[in-house]
Amino acid sequence: MVIDFHTHIFPDKVAAKAIPHLASIIKQIPSMDGTLDGLRASMEQSGVDVSVVLPVVTAPHQFDSILRFASAVNEKWAENPDTRIISFAGIHPAHPDYKGQLRLIASEGFKGIKIHPNYQGMHFNDIQYKRLVYTASELGLAVLTHAGFDPVTPDEDFCSPDMILDVVQETAPPRLILAHMGSNTNYEESLKKLCGQNVYLDTAYSILHMEEELLTRMIHSHGADKVLFATDTPWADQKACVEKIQTLPGLSVEEKKQILSGNAQYLLGI
Repeated sequence: MVIDFHTHIFPDKVAAKAIPHLASIIKQIPSMDGTLDGLRASMEQSGVDVSVVLPVVTAPHQFDSILRFASAVNEKWAENPDTRIISFAGIHPAHPDYKGQLRLIASEGFKGIKIHPNYQGMHFNDIQYKRLVYTASELGLAVLTHAGFDPVTPDEDFCSPDMILDVVQETAPPRLILAHMGSNTNYEESLKKLCGQNVYLDTAYSILHMEEELLTRMIHSHGADKVLFATDTPWADQKACVEKIQTLPGLSVEEKKQILSGNAQYLLGI
C-alpha cells in the first residue's frame, strides 16, 4: 500500500484560477489540475492507494467554506472507501473561536488539521499557534504544518527548526507533522535540530530535490517510524515520488513499508 500524506486540491472552479496563479508564484509546472478528479487520475497512474488532502485557510473568515469542501471529500470516502481520498481540516490560529472550531473539526471525525505559517502571516512559535497546537492535541487531532522556505515569502522564515523546537518544548504535541522534512531547503539544520525529536517528518516536495544520501541519512537519524511519504502534488509528480522511495538506496524493505504506508495507517486509523 502507498499513502500520500500531503496533497492539495480545490473545488473545480477555484482550481481553474488558483493553480495557474500559484504556479506563476512557485514557478513550477503542476503535475495535475488541482481537482478531485485530477488527483484520482494521478493516483491511478502512480500506484498511490490513498491521498490525504491538506486545505489551507489563509484568512479566518474562510474556515466555514473550506470545512464544507473538506467534509464533502470525507463524505465521499465514508460512502465509498474506493474513493481513496481523505481530507484534513484547515484552520487559522487568529480566529477568536479557534477552540470551538477545533471541537467541531474533531466532532466531525477529521483526523487532523493543516496550518501554513507563511500563508497565514504568523511565526510558528507565536502564542496563537502554541494554543492551537495544544488544544488540537488535547482533542486527539494530528497537526501538520508547512516548515521551512516557501516562495510566497522568500525573505522570511515563518517556521524554522528553532521555532518548532520552542513549540514542541512548550506543548509536547504527540502528532505534530513537519512538512518538507522539517525545513524546506534547510535540511542540514533540520537534521541537526529536529531529527530525534518527537515529531513526524513528511517527504513532500523535498523528496525530489534532496540529495539521496542526505535523505537516507535523515531517515536513519530520525527513524523510519517517524517519516511519512508525501508528495505535495500538484507541485510534485506522485509517480516520480513513489519511485524515489521504492528505489532509494540504504533503506530496508521494512523501512520503506513504514514510510510508504505503515506510519500513515497508524495516524489515520486505517
